[in-house]
Amino acid sequence: MKKVRIDKWLWSVRIFKTRTIATDACKSGKIKVKETNVKPSYMVEVGEMIHVKKDGFNMMFEVVDLIEKRVGAPIAQKCYVNHTTEEELNKYKDWFIGKAAAEQREKGAGRPTKKERRTIDKFKSDLF
Repeated sequence: MKKVRIDKWLWSVRIFKTRTIATDACKSGKIKVKETNVKPSYMVEVGEMIHVKKDGFNMMFEVVDLIEKRVGAPIAQKCYVNHTTEEELNKYKDWFIGKAAAEQREKGAGRPTKKERRTIDKFKSDLF
């Protein structure tokens, strides 16, 4: 039966942006298989459930296919089944609600002066 290092698999299916980040997550105990923390060298098999703690969210993935090379997102999504609970998914959505885009100034206006900064801060404090 074919096996792949867990840090390599997490990187190749695009759960982590770099393999180094995936390795560090394993070392810090944020990756679990069968309720036990795993090292980056753990050899993952098809059918295993992987628990990932990332950015304050608890995600669960079932391994469907093993790949060692990083591939495009549509192909990577076919390699796992996301078993993350609905509550965690809603927590992710709720985190974005109410987040406004950053303020922008007119082109060429430069940085605000001290007086303009006070006016902006007063305006913002009146809103909330």
